[in-house]
Amino acid sequence: MSACESSDKSAPATVQSTAPSKPSGAPDLRAAEEIAHEIEAPWGLAFLPDGNALVAERNSGRILRIGSGHAPEQVYQVPGVVASGEGGLLGLALSPQYAENHYVYAYFTAASDNRIARFRLDGQPEVLFDGIAKSSNHNGGRIAFGPDGLLYVGTGDAEQSGRSQDPASPNGKILRLTPEGQPAQGNPTEGSPMYSLGHRNVQGLAWDRDGRLFAAEFGQNRFDEINLIEPGHNYGWPTVEGVGGVDRGFTDPLVTWATSEASPSGIAIAGDTLYAAALQGKRLWTVPLRDGTVGQTRDVLRGSYGRLRTVAVAPDGALWLTTSNTDGRGNPQPNDDRVLRFPAR
Repeated sequence: MSACESSDKSAPATVQSTAPSKPSGAPDLRAAEEIAHEIEAPWGLAFLPDGNALVAERNSGRILRIGSGHAPEQVYQVPGVVASGEGGLLGLALSPQYAENHYVYAYFTAASDNRIARFRLDGQPEVLFDGIAKSSNHNGGRIAFGPDGLLYVGTGDAEQSGRSQDPASPNGKILRLTPEGQPAQGNPTEGSPMYSLGHRNVQGLAWDRDGRLFAAEFGQNRFDEINLIEPGHNYGWPTVEGVGGVDRGFTDPLVTWATSEASPSGIAIAGDTLYAAALQGKRLWTVPLRDGTVGQTRDVLRGSYGRLRTVAVAPDGALWLTTSNTDGRGNPQPNDDRVLRFPAR
């Protein structure tokens, strides 16, 4: 069985915490606050200026506003979402100028392809980028604005591995786009959206305090990866899975795990630690970052909440985590799926 994303123990009782979070502090992973529950296959997560968040339901195409102290509220329905397998309404991101333009960006699976649209919560969507091949598996889907104000997109090979090495295909790549969906200036190939290639299925993007981009990648049967992304670099898929590609011109990952231990989807960086939400591994991995290298990884929350999809750092420094037990591959527990908050210390 390939590690696309593939009976948990019941989750421990959550501790209600109202302690304020500090952006400079490390998250306290012993103190979980349940922000929302009974969410259907949550995927994308983006924080609003008021401290609440938007969360995408993969299968329904709904966007919910969630926050501590009030019930989830539907604020948008993305039209044209066709959910099947791993496809549906996936990543969310807010415009860096959200306070002025109120744009929300979404990556979703439509009838013929995967695409990126932007919209205001009171308006109609505008498709900015389409033609990303879709499949039941390997649709990628994570989007995030980088420190440069440009939109980065993690795509999958849509189960055709040759696309990852094809510079003309947007699949199996990390793309770098303007907020209007055009190839960004300064990309490795002028006029191309491609930022890096040779990826199997990218679902995690995060930057450290020095502006370096890290990405999480699903392996096939052997190794999942965390990669340090450099423009124009080739990360080897399908020729190489895991390390061992340098002699052939590929860039090796910083971290590998057995697919049974990880299947990493979302990643986030708080301070000098990268956090990776593991689906098949049903745990949260912590990866110390040290000047572009990594220290000893360790896992926490193993088996506590089941499959983990998205991890994100809130503006106040808290770590938010979504479960993914209602995605068709998990073992749902009462109140699944949930959004949890771990305050910064």
